[in-house]
Amino acid sequence: ASTLTQSFAETTAPDPSSFIRHLSALIFQPSSFLPMRITTWNVNGLRAALRKGFGDCLAQLAPDVLLLQEIRCTPEQLPAEWSAPVGWHVHWQPAQKPGYAGTAVWSRTPLEVLSLGLDDDGGDPDGRVITARVDGVIVASVYLPSGSSGPERQAYKDVWLDRFLPWAARMAARRAPVVIGGDLNVAHTERDIFYAAGNQNNSGFLPHERAWFSRLLETGWTDFVRRQFGDVDGPYSWWSNRGQARQLDRGWRIDYLLGNRPAADRWRDAAIYRHGGLLVSDHAPVTIN
Repeated sequence: ASTLTQSFAETTAPDPSSFIRHLSALIFQPSSFLPMRITTWNVNGLRAALRKGFGDCLAQLAPDVLLLQEIRCTPEQLPAEWSAPVGWHVHWQPAQKPGYAGTAVWSRTPLEVLSLGLDDDGGDPDGRVITARVDGVIVASVYLPSGSSGPERQAYKDVWLDRFLPWAARMAARRAPVVIGGDLNVAHTERDIFYAAGNQNNSGFLPHERAWFSRLLETGWTDFVRRQFGDVDGPYSWWSNRGQARQLDRGWRIDYLLGNRPAADRWRDAAIYRHGGLLVSDHAPVTIN
């Protein structure tokens, strides 16, 4: 495993010097493109995350592109230093409903917003999808619905899954590198959930959701974390607040970074930073180089 992956795998904050060493190694390797670190993170409410140490974790992660989900705010509701953070180009996509859902894309270099939502007639009042171009790479911050609160929400989620699949297939076919990052609210296989047997009938691990995820990958996407870690249990990216699931690492992997073929050809490594999921959010940030 790379220095970066080893650092992220720790349950304590990684040594920032490891990021510098890793980035230096990338810079001095011959390449036709600049190195780019992309992080996706469901922050479970950005205002709360800021109080819990989001800024410190962000400095340790040191991404070039940050894809946020479940921001639950408008930029006007944030402290001034975070509504327009120095050194970042930011596009916010808050939900119409106050304090709910929403996504954002942050970039260290100028970004071009390509679309909001799925480019269909279904709309996106919850602010669930932003697509942007950064230095020739197309990135999308995605927050698919949860169906855990009951049949009505599961039906709503299933509609979104049906809408998302053709959009994702079109994105996978792009000639440019494309990276989708976000909380997809589906654990794909038994390797992606600690207690598979007890969750067969729970939203996020339903048979038809898992089959949907397989079809998604078949349209041309690489799951970078699974490619990094292989056929092992985990690593997980979300933990329930019940019992000792967080402390004992009994979680689900529902946060992903997926790449089309041109992105996969440029991929170097992937990691999940568990520490961020213990202190700042109930989700851990996921990162690729």
